[in-house]
Amino acid sequence: MKRIIALLLATVLVFTLVGCGKKTRQVIKLTLSTEDAEAILNAAGIMLPDIEDAAGANTTVDYFSYYDPFHNYSEAEVVNTGYWTFTEKYGCEVNWIECEWGSRYDELANLVLSSNSPDFYPGENNAFPIRPIKGVFQPVDDYIDYTDPLWAEMSNFAYTYYSIKGRPYIIATDHAFGNVCVYNRRVMNEWGFDDPATLYYNDEWTWSKFYNMCVDFSDPDEDRYALDDWYYSGGLMRSCGTSVVVYNTDEMKYEVNVDDPRLERAANLLYELSKNECIYPWWANGWSLRNGTMGSGMKEGNLLFAITGDWGFTGPVEEISNVWGDVTANEIMFCPMPRDDNGDGVYYTESNACGYLIVSGADNPEGVALLASCDRFKVLDPTVVNIDKRQKEETYLWTKEMLDMWQTCYDLAAKAENVIIVYDNGLGDKLGSVVSNYESNGHIQNAETWAQLKEANNEKLSFYVDEINTMIAEYNP
Repeated sequence: MKRIIALLLATVLVFTLVGCGKKTRQVIKLTLSTEDAEAILNAAGIMLPDIEDAAGANTTVDYFSYYDPFHNYSEAEVVNTGYWTFTEKYGCEVNWIECEWGSRYDELANLVLSSNSPDFYPGENNAFPIRPIKGVFQPVDDYIDYTDPLWAEMSNFAYTYYSIKGRPYIIATDHAFGNVCVYNRRVMNEWGFDDPATLYYNDEWTWSKFYNMCVDFSDPDEDRYALDDWYYSGGLMRSCGTSVVVYNTDEMKYEVNVDDPRLERAANLLYELSKNECIYPWWANGWSLRNGTMGSGMKEGNLLFAITGDWGFTGPVEEISNVWGDVTANEIMFCPMPRDDNGDGVYYTESNACGYLIVSGADNPEGVALLASCDRFKVLDPTVVNIDKRQKEETYLWTKEMLDMWQTCYDLAAKAENVIIVYDNGLGDKLGSVVSNYESNGHIQNAETWAQLKEANNEKLSFYVDEINTMIAEYNP
């Protein structure tokens, strides 16, 4: 059992983070209004167990990750209401063990091997299925009952996409949409472009509209590029409605999908964007974003689109306004990825799991399950949903239009026919690297045709897909 914590730990804490160049961060205890606090606790009393009946209450859980979604480090942040319920109702705490993004799985594997396992890790697609197979994560069905009303709506998602031989490896508290198109409305108006959100609502937001905007806007001599972010290449590829490697849910194995004509059409789009110099030249700038910052250049009118998750443009108003455009003037807007003109008429978006993975050898899995239950509760209870929405309005100054578009993207990711699950390096670093060769064609100086990509990578792709399928077949949970 983890150490019993005092409620005093819910006040101001100071974390001195280990690592070269890292600054000391001060955790700030932000509070909800008395009215909101009482409303959450009253609702939690209906949906969640009493503290006397809750396994894991009054304990600390060790969270290993490269980011911290629980604590606040600035007055200009919102309160995580799931974590708030975890601390205020159950007297629990989260201890963040920070790691570097690039070495996170190596660091975690070393902790497991040395019997110093943390309790949990964020439920990211990159972790599955290779890390459970390698013994880093354990099944969660000993701690989460997916037949319980609290979890029933996430059961199919967890068992279909994140299970091995009938056992789920993720505590799926919710789903999330992947990449969206972010833009500055002032810049759109200055160029006389139709507003992408309006085009989407009119079912006219297509690749051709997107492409024409990009070509008209881009001028390397003026330092203007339509695209500059980490995700536009993969985001556009996946907006076709499929991916290079797909999971056959009936046969429970992965399959090569490069002969799908939808992928070739998406690759052609990227090829033309690259050839027409619509993409910021990473290769000439140390393989870095402009100024090393997501969205840099948009405020100044030198970047037309950034393709990213909503986390990319959500944050303190001053920080977002300095990069993306004036939030107080409603300059920032976003919409789903455009659809294939020659496709089936559906707007596709990546669907990612929200939730947690329990680390093998975790000392307090019950505490993780209790935290996850608090997170699941805030998704289902309308009282907390409204409080979270109001926090975005009041703290981040999101407009009703932005909130409505967020809901639209969220609903897209929830539809089974729209779901695109992309595991990337979760299929193994070698297979993930080969898939990246196909999907990141827009990130390279000399973009290749789809036929050239297939000729260079198909043999390796088939080999590594067979390898992961063999590993799964031989794995015993």
